[in-house]
Amino acid sequence: MADAFAITTEAIDADAVRAAVLGPESGAVVVFHGTVRERTLDRRVTYLEYEAYEPMALKAMTAIADDLVREHGVAAIACTHRVGRLDIGDDAMVVAVASPHRAAALAATADFIARLKQDVPIWKKEHFVGGAIWIGSPEDPQGEGSRPPEEAGA
Repeated sequence: MADAFAITTEAIDADAVRAAVLGPESGAVVVFHGTVRERTLDRRVTYLEYEAYEPMALKAMTAIADDLVREHGVAAIACTHRVGRLDIGDDAMVVAVASPHRAAALAATADFIARLKQDVPIWKKEHFVGGAIWIGSPEDPQGEGSRPPEEAGA
């Protein structure tokens, strides 16, 4: 499943992510687009910046997918995550999960996204009117995500 994961600076080809999971067991295919939104809490977002430690990020995504294939009995999982500057409406990530049945595909999609945000070395800096913060840093009022690259040693 290692070829099913990518980090890119370009716009994500969602059709290619979906195609990476298609197979004879694909009774259900879920494709999730994580897009850049204009508001977070009371802040108007102007753009996001993502950074990643690519070799470790790809290894972590593969390991998460391997776990979830076993746990949920899905056929395949693929994900492409974008790094660099992303504007409002851009896809930050596209995840595709194929399974014989929809319930497993939906559950595995939600679990993959949650684990990606928690365990994969991809960092998000939110630029908003009046400033910018690394999501997951002590200054982040959402209090979620991972530490910024400076603190994580990347």
